[in-house]
Amino acid sequence: MTSKRIYAAWAGVHFFLITVICLRGIFALVAADTTILPSALNTSARSGEVVLASVLGKDLAASNPWRLGIATYLHAAGSQAGYGFFAPNIPGYHKLILELYYDDGHIEYDAPHVQGGAAALRLDSLLDRLADPLYEPLREVTVKMLVLAVWQEHSDVKKIRAVFGSVNPPNIGDFEHGKRESFQPLFSYDFSLRNEENQSMAQ
Repeated sequence: MTSKRIYAAWAGVHFFLITVICLRGIFALVAADTTILPSALNTSARSGEVVLASVLGKDLAASNPWRLGIATYLHAAGSQAGYGFFAPNIPGYHKLILELYYDDGHIEYDAPHVQGGAAALRLDSLLDRLADPLYEPLREVTVKMLVLAVWQEHSDVKKIRAVFGSVNPPNIGDFEHGKRESFQPLFSYDFSLRNEENQSMAQ
């Protein structure tokens, strides 16, 4: 009889934690205005997310036993993330825009060229990694290699400015008002190989 009560209590705690995880994921999506629900619910959803996060010990120190215990159990049970982790939300991505400056003053825009779907996927992965601060020492060298490939096709170009940034899709509210994805520059490099001088400027 005692063992049945223990199993029942464990099952109750287990499903309670699953419910908290799922509700927190739903509240997070609503608070981020990524659902069709009215924007008036965003504040309430954000407050609910904070409350549920505190139940999971997220507001405690990383070394707190309560937080560590819950996190360890949820990971062991495979319940650390709700359905929102697999939800079909379109993420942002990164893009490298090349501004080609000619002697006559006109400017053209281009992008790194690849051949085949596999190469395109590798390029997308490379650009996403360049946004990581850990790859900062390699950014200029990597961007320069991509620029050189384009420069070989435009030998009469005076200067190339490589602008790296993130492309963010609009949320549902902005999309309903006709807004499209936006480009947010993160840094840029200027290359002028004709004068054998490479000037880089991080913004």
